[in-house]
Amino acid sequence: MPDLDHAWQVLHKAELVYDAASVRRAVESIAQRITTRLGETYPLVLCVMGGSVVFTGQILPLLRFPLDFDYLHVTRYDGTTRAGSLSWKVLPRQPVAGRTVLVLDDILDEGHTMIAIRERLLGEGAHAVHCAVFADKDIGRAKPLAPDFVGLHLPNRYVFGFGMDVEGAWRNLPEIYALRAS
Repeated sequence: MPDLDHAWQVLHKAELVYDAASVRRAVESIAQRITTRLGETYPLVLCVMGGSVVFTGQILPLLRFPLDFDYLHVTRYDGTTRAGSLSWKVLPRQPVAGRTVLVLDDILDEGHTMIAIRERLLGEGAHAVHCAVFADKDIGRAKPLAPDFVGLHLPNRYVFGFGMDVEGAWRNLPEIYALRAS
């Protein structure tokens, strides 16, 4: 059962990293870059559930070109703050063979989830797979892939808001917060 008081305590103790205006500008900027690069490709856009639902909902109306839309659900967190093994929950219903695919995700942490998604889509015959992440976390070391499009860069801390949760809460915030070190 969710603990309302605990959720509020987490937010009140957190540090604001990006305000809502900065988040909005980042989404507009990434949409413009995607439109320039993929606007003539009629891509299949895939939302990675559940973290990127807010990012996807904000960016789709800004992509002023024809596209097909679907989603997939793969996670390493399952409501916790520590990454675990990769779990495929839902695969896209739309066929990816021969398509240019744009994968929208909330954050690129270590990159394990996104590389697994990319490899699976290419293995199913996608012509090209592009990765757009709302946020790229600076983890202090190389990642297995670099996203094609990035909205914001984040410090190597546990962050939440704008689709990213902390213990299942606060995906709905328009800002980005970071947990304070204990």
